[in-house]
Amino acid sequence: MYTASFLYMGGDPDVKNKRDVRQFAIIGLGRFGSNMAKALTKMGYEVLAIDKNMERVQEFSNEFTHVVQADATDENALRELGILNFDVVVVAIGEDMQANVLTTLQLKEIGAPYIVTTARDALQIKLLEKIGADRVVSPERDMARRVAYNLASTSVMDYIELSPQFSIVEIAVPAAFQDKTLMESDIRAKYGINVVAIKRHDDLIISPRPTERLQKGDVAIVVGSNDGINSLEELK
Repeated sequence: MYTASFLYMGGDPDVKNKRDVRQFAIIGLGRFGSNMAKALTKMGYEVLAIDKNMERVQEFSNEFTHVVQADATDENALRELGILNFDVVVVAIGEDMQANVLTTLQLKEIGAPYIVTTARDALQIKLLEKIGADRVVSPERDMARRVAYNLASTSVMDYIELSPQFSIVEIAVPAAFQDKTLMESDIRAKYGINVVAIKRHDDLIISPRPTERLQKGDVAIVVGSNDGINSLEELK
């Protein structure tokens, strides 16, 4: 039996008029799902938040564009919610793996355009990838890796793994590169990584030019292979 309750239809009226706005559906309002929904809403996106538990729905009734009570494992419920109209559907039913898998399967079957789902271990990741999830995230694993990387290196401020081979890292510019331009430091050729931005005090330099001179205290945001990033870390 499908029950849907629209408890909140508010939000910034200007958001609905943006032609380029992307719509997100978040299924599961546990810690990960609710925090993701809050972040997307704060960024100005339209969010449909779905949970089977009425208490959670009521808890977040004033937080998001739409908050709905529904069983996401029910294909008819998903269709009635107009789930295919959303650009991205995030399945965050972390406490119930069976419901997580069934919901992902249903979304795949009815043709959801892009499905992101959560997993707790490598076996779940493999299973969800096999049934067609476009992206599988493991919040606990990913956060643990970020913290471990940060603790293990005094030069790394933040770390995001893109794949087992590639990452994005915020790293303090080594003394060897200070007072040199990006061209002179030759980071791309030597280490196979790209400097996509430079943090300098309160400023952020996006896509810095090859002639940009690195300074003491700069933080470089780099993307590239883990091997290249590790080699850069070892410089003093």
